[in-house]
Amino acid sequence: MAEAKIIDGKAFAAGLRARVAEGVAALKASHGVTPGLAVVLVGEDPASQVYVRSKEKALADLGMNSFDHHMPADLGEAELLALIDRLNADPAVHGILVQLPLPKHIDTQKVLARIVPEKDADGFHVVNAGLLATGSPGAIVPCTPLGSLLLLRDTLGADLKGKRALVLGRSNIVGKPMAQLLLQQDCTVTVAHSRTQDLPGECRCADILVAAVGRPEMVRGDWIKPGAVVIDVGINRVPHPTEPGKTKLVGDVAYDEAVKVAGAITPVPGGVGPMTIACLMLNTLAAACRAAGAPVPAEALA
Repeated sequence: MAEAKIIDGKAFAAGLRARVAEGVAALKASHGVTPGLAVVLVGEDPASQVYVRSKEKALADLGMNSFDHHMPADLGEAELLALIDRLNADPAVHGILVQLPLPKHIDTQKVLARIVPEKDADGFHVVNAGLLATGSPGAIVPCTPLGSLLLLRDTLGADLKGKRALVLGRSNIVGKPMAQLLLQQDCTVTVAHSRTQDLPGECRCADILVAAVGRPEMVRGDWIKPGAVVIDVGINRVPHPTEPGKTKLVGDVAYDEAVKVAGAITPVPGGVGPMTIACLMLNTLAAACRAAGAPVPAEALA
């Protein structure tokens, strides 16, 4: 059997960003509106700083406004909530993103709930989760599941009806919304997790396997149905096997084994990762379009 097709998330994300840039230019021309995203970073977490810089660069590249709020680690919860209130009220801000994790003294759920749902660029607000779960229009979809679905549809075609899909992981950020999106595509969906009995057997039934459990190379090659499409959401840093003192990134799937069995697979890095920021840009454009009464890009409606 031939090796799996490699799903190039980097290339697809570049194309999506180009389409978002066109949408930004069109919204400026038709309504005089420039989409704006406020990014709030509390503290000095190095990984968070890298993510925030890449988001700010992407906004500039696509012609969007970036409102950066880099706050000290000892910022009080009340001050952070007051900042969010100001951003909620600012008509130039169409999306608000609070970079996680927040310092321990701040209640993350309280902060995320304070963002008005229509500016919830990450799609984490309980109102957006409810809209997605009920299949209602207007939901802002979390970026990683949305990106994963766009890759699936690009690989398998727009019609996923009747496919057996297994989502490994049940987080509010990836697992649950991913399952909801696949249900809306008329897939037969199983949600599995660490307590699932005969997890390898469940995986072997899936035409689509989305791994989002956060455990390095947990899914082995012999867990995968021959020809299945594998979307590996995991980003795990592990010791480098041949270079002492160095690390490498691996997914939740044992890639070298899986690539010999699957029909198509996302690599780590270069698969789902680039899609997440591209979909954040897409969500911000969609929020600006809704605020202006302009048509929303179809890809944001997944």
